[in-house]
Amino acid sequence: MSVTVLNNEIECIYNEPALLGESPLWNAEEQMLYWVDIEKAFLHCLNPQTREHHAWPMPTEIGCIGFRKAGGLIAAMRHGFATIMLPTGVVTMMDTVLTDADGVMFNDGKCDRAGRFWAGTKDLQEQSDIGALYRLDISRKATEITKGFAVSNGFAWSPDNSTFYVCNSPARIIYQYDFDMEKGTLSHQRIFAKLAEETGYPDGVTVDSEGGVWNAHWDGGCITRYLPNGVIDEVIKMPVRRPTSCCFGGENLTTLYVTSASTRLSQEELIKDPQAGCIFALNVGIKGLLEPKFLG
Repeated sequence: MSVTVLNNEIECIYNEPALLGESPLWNAEEQMLYWVDIEKAFLHCLNPQTREHHAWPMPTEIGCIGFRKAGGLIAAMRHGFATIMLPTGVVTMMDTVLTDADGVMFNDGKCDRAGRFWAGTKDLQEQSDIGALYRLDISRKATEITKGFAVSNGFAWSPDNSTFYVCNSPARIIYQYDFDMEKGTLSHQRIFAKLAEETGYPDGVTVDSEGGVWNAHWDGGCITRYLPNGVIDEVIKMPVRRPTSCCFGGENLTTLYVTSASTRLSQEELIKDPQAGCIFALNVGIKGLLEPKFLG
């Protein structure tokens, strides 16, 4: 199914620029959008209809979030996993996995449909493939699953749970793996898509109800929808150079919400990219999937 979105149909719904907006999640019960600013170390939520907004400062950089069945959020902070109570924003560390000496920090991640939380790390220099993927089980024990990422990004699962998608951003590669839902294991790594240099770097990923794979292109200024076989279905030009991630939401789950970044842009570049770091919404006419919750 091809998607056509015109530039005038892309709405900026939050115009206070993030340094590094990431990890958008739609809460269907609240009809609220959640996301993080990794570098400013803030958690945000917004009602897109009323524009009611809340923000909570975090004790360290916060890479990604997921909803908890018990309430509040699960998060990957700089060094490990934590819970965030809402509406207070109180953070409680549950498993510290890393130290500064490791040269890596947690970045992107999501919950799988068995209620586990996955998050990956990135090389602080974004050059060496020293990052890894971790699985946080319902028991709250973190396990390293695989290595070999300079910057891990874009965690997503196919609708039938048989395929897992993840990016190694500096390599411009989106990988796919066979996923064992029962065991929570990955196998048979292969390249799903490789971005051309002029199209930027693969960042956040989400999957729709038809199995289409949506990827935000850092420094590419666009969102690409791939068919499950890796063929490009549509490219949507965004009004910012650095879209970072996307998720489905809205009343019918047909609205794509997109985060973006302003970090590392010069003053001259920011003048040319005045909406860098803002949050956007566009109706793509394809239904997404509800985000799973962490059961631990």
